[in-house]
Amino acid sequence: MTPSVDFDTPRDAFEILEGARAALSAPEQSEAAVLAALQVAPDDRDVRMGAYKFYFYNTRLAEAVPHAAWCIADAARALGLPTDWRRLVPGSVPCGDFDKPRRYLVQSIVAYGWCLARIGRIEEGMEALAQAIAIDPADTFRVKRIVEVIARGGDAEEDDAM
Repeated sequence: MTPSVDFDTPRDAFEILEGARAALSAPEQSEAAVLAALQVAPDDRDVRMGAYKFYFYNTRLAEAVPHAAWCIADAARALGLPTDWRRLVPGSVPCGDFDKPRRYLVQSIVAYGWCLARIGRIEEGMEALAQAIAIDPADTFRVKRIVEVIARGGDAEEDDAM
């Protein structure tokens, strides 16, 4: 159940999100904090990333997917790019210096693809991961290795190279 809150700023939501730090030892309490922060500031980058991480690290990947998708659109907007990751083409995300916004975009696409693949939506996940490879040909985030793990049906946690 989402607690009712009355706050004025996204920073207040971030303070609420601090209550989610014990995600593995107190998942119900942590999820309540995540949901409360989302209620207060659903369009705050830190809150959405916190929600993604909560669901990811609690292996609730289907619930992590929409937050990863939100992060992709948010990063794309910040960079003045199309919010649909499928419309990004090689060269549309200059990867030379890989500043924080570009890293955030590519990492969000990778997270999205990984989660989709792990919940059985392999084709969609691989499509997102292929897009990350296309826009990061230097493979800064070792996405090619992630694709290899998924292709052989493995788990990144079992793969020492990950």
